[in-house]
Amino acid sequence: MTEHSNYDVIIAGGGPAGSSAAINLASRGARVLLVEQKKFPRPKLCGEFISPECVALFESLGVADQMLAARPAKLAETVFYSRSGKCARVPSSWFGSTGVALGLSRAEMDECLLRRASDVGAHVIEDAQVTNLVVADETVRGATIKHNGVQANYLSAVTIDATGRSRSLVRQLNSKPNAKRERAPMVAFKAHVENTSVAPGACEIYFYRGGYGGLSNIENGLSNLCFIASAHDVRACGASADRVMREVICQNQRAKETLQNARLQSPWLAVSLEGFGRHSVAPMVGLLAIGDAASFIDPFTGSGMLMALQSGTLVANEIAKSLEGNSMSRHQLRVNYSVAYHEIFDSRLKICSLMRKAAFVPGLAEVAVRAFGASEKIRRALARATRGAQTKPFPFVTRVR
Repeated sequence: MTEHSNYDVIIAGGGPAGSSAAINLASRGARVLLVEQKKFPRPKLCGEFISPECVALFESLGVADQMLAARPAKLAETVFYSRSGKCARVPSSWFGSTGVALGLSRAEMDECLLRRASDVGAHVIEDAQVTNLVVADETVRGATIKHNGVQANYLSAVTIDATGRSRSLVRQLNSKPNAKRERAPMVAFKAHVENTSVAPGACEIYFYRGGYGGLSNIENGLSNLCFIASAHDVRACGASADRVMREVICQNQRAKETLQNARLQSPWLAVSLEGFGRHSVAPMVGLLAIGDAASFIDPFTGSGMLMALQSGTLVANEIAKSLEGNSMSRHQLRVNYSVAYHEIFDSRLKICSLMRKAAFVPGLAEVAVRAFGASEKIRRALARATRGAQTKPFPFVTRVR
């Protein structure tokens, strides 16, 4: 095994959280190593809904023009449908200056962000795996990375887990030999489809027994269908995504209408879900978590992508302060990041936890959709509560070194 030169920051995961952190830091002169397990572009299980607030963050990251060049679908509203077909509408104009959300595939968006990270100076390694953390004196001091069959230790002042729901770096700290993992209670599926009847300019959310799903247009005239179902229902359907779509999702009257003539245009992606909510954002000195590795917010809020980009910006802000001053310890950075993260994200995560109960309790989603549909004031208040405070992007004018 070889040992390479030091970095200021090692980031595991090249999704929107990891890439945004890399862009922010490398643009300020930090030595950044970004490690991605896959080779981009690649498909990714995701609702592929980009809320209006993300546009300002794309502009600060220098990728707004590239995102728009991909011709994403423009989504003017999100419409929530109960099983009986009752609906509640949330206009995109309630969020952000652009007034519209975007529908864009993760393959396109993530590729754009990762290339931008490389262009501004981050060292990007694709098709590589973080096999271990380098730990000394109860502090994470880097990572062991396997690439092209060769393992090497890379040392850093800070290591970031941006590996999404898998939280692969954090799990390495807590892994127990021969530990038996409990069966996940939910399964998520995603595919690109054509010939749907989704309303133009709308992201439609469908509630049904044991879960919910979303359908909205993306680029190239396709629609993205992403849904969550109980593991029990998935097993009852023989683990067939098509059967789950027809027999479970189409319990919702609106979903039945929009999907009755849908044709599959990509392979199904599937992943088990253990749950939602917040995890430890700083599980050990020298290791910080961002994106879904820190908190997995409920997809029906439409703010998952926003949280990924915001948390990437936030962690970069805190690390940049540490690097510029050369005086902040890893311990203090851990404290500062944790405090800042909770201040920005705790409120929306608590609100979403309460809303989740309505989404998964039979009959309650029906009542909630009817109530929210009758009151714009309630809809607006809840919609804003899922966004919370905003993080300020870097001006990109000063350099760390």
